[in-house]
Amino acid sequence: MGTHLSRTVAEGQAFMQFIDGKLVDALSGERIDVLCPSDGKVFASIPAAGKTDVDRAVKSARQAFDDGPWSRMPAVERGRCLTRLSLLIEKHGEELAALESRDTGKPIRQGKADVAGTVRYFEFYGGACDKVHGDTIPFLEGYTALTLREPHGVVAGIIPWNYPMQILGRLAGAALAMGNTLVVKPAEDASLTSIRIAELARAAGIPAGVFNVVTGYGRDAGAALSSHPLVDYVTFTGSPLTGTAIQQAAAINNRGVTMELGGKSPQIVFADADLDAALPVLVNAIIQNGGQTCSAGSRVLIEKPIYEQLAAALAERFSKLVAGPHDADLDLGPLINQKQKNQVAGMVVAAKEAGIPVLAEGSIHASAPAGGYYQVPVLFGSVDPQAVIARDEIFGPVLTLFAFEGEEEAIRLANGTDFGLVAGVWTSDGGRQHRVAKRVRAGQVFVNGYGAGGGVELPFGGFKKSGHGREKGFEALYDMSATKTVVFNHG
Repeated sequence: MGTHLSRTVAEGQAFMQFIDGKLVDALSGERIDVLCPSDGKVFASIPAAGKTDVDRAVKSARQAFDDGPWSRMPAVERGRCLTRLSLLIEKHGEELAALESRDTGKPIRQGKADVAGTVRYFEFYGGACDKVHGDTIPFLEGYTALTLREPHGVVAGIIPWNYPMQILGRLAGAALAMGNTLVVKPAEDASLTSIRIAELARAAGIPAGVFNVVTGYGRDAGAALSSHPLVDYVTFTGSPLTGTAIQQAAAINNRGVTMELGGKSPQIVFADADLDAALPVLVNAIIQNGGQTCSAGSRVLIEKPIYEQLAAALAERFSKLVAGPHDADLDLGPLINQKQKNQVAGMVVAAKEAGIPVLAEGSIHASAPAGGYYQVPVLFGSVDPQAVIARDEIFGPVLTLFAFEGEEEAIRLANGTDFGLVAGVWTSDGGRQHRVAKRVRAGQVFVNGYGAGGGVELPFGGFKKSGHGREKGFEALYDMSATKTVVFNHG
């Protein structure tokens, strides 16, 4: 393919899917307009893949797994391919960041941070390829028993629109490291960087058919992919409702799944916390990516002696937050589309009509185009734990505050939703740090911090409606492989 891959997006550019090492259109010729969330205008298009396109991609991945070199390649060689891919992504970082920012509406600095995270995923998994080992098992006299970790085969990855590049990295890095082949279906709202990274993967030496990207609507391409009989494993990040449908589709073929399905994550702030350290983190954890983050710290639980103090400090910060176009690089950009804007705005209006106090609201910058999907940041105080905005994932820049008295009430409130993805605990009491971290039902708990810069090395996933299975770190390599037991009878 060569290495001359840097390019800029021409207005109205028709992007293609990436199947069997080639850029191809949908067999139907049908296309989907790509809108920039900052102004609501069409700037590109992608193929509207259907069942036949998905079948073509899956069969390519199947042949690449069954007959190609990837699954049988020495692990160290697979690792070198992934490392080369990480270097190519870094080399084309400015292009990818600009593409991600325009496609999703996130400020350009967040696009750059997403590039750095994606580079790190492929770097990490490139180095991990040859470090996943089996075991020998003490067994009967005359026998030797051992275990091997083997790839599933064809992995289907259905990724969302909020962090398409990073989530592609965490999925593809782990799946490819273990020798699987891959078919990715990005969200129709944000497919462009997935296509570009698939091109770069081919340039990095990953064989044709190993890394495929199909674009299209979930009801068409996503449904066909999750139920395809030649797919061996399915991963999905998105809403619990869609996750249920994908699990049911995969169950037709009795396939395993990894599901990351969102959160309603609490940050618990005790009276002895370092508020100067906590304050900027509490704000950033809800406005990052416009609040469109599964792990967003959307609930702040505050011990009563400091409730008024911290609420006032948060209100002061919220009142100064500004949303604007992606290329203005302000506190936050627009939401992804009109549907998401309407959903978030509707929940905010309903909460106000229910009498929940608004402590502060941010603003929209004067330069923001009228057609953009902007939502001002909103801070609600003294929220009833049973209110809709206290229990349901809003997926926007909306923060809710709650007062508590003592550890028991804090833990009860923290665990009082259907989700369990991430939690934060802010306290200087070492014993309390351990007690609360153990009792909060969340897949990740951060003490005196939140998020840890993406934490590529840290296993990530949820309890309850937040899903099951784990991504990131070495745990993801175990999800992306199966244990085979081999027993030798040698007398």
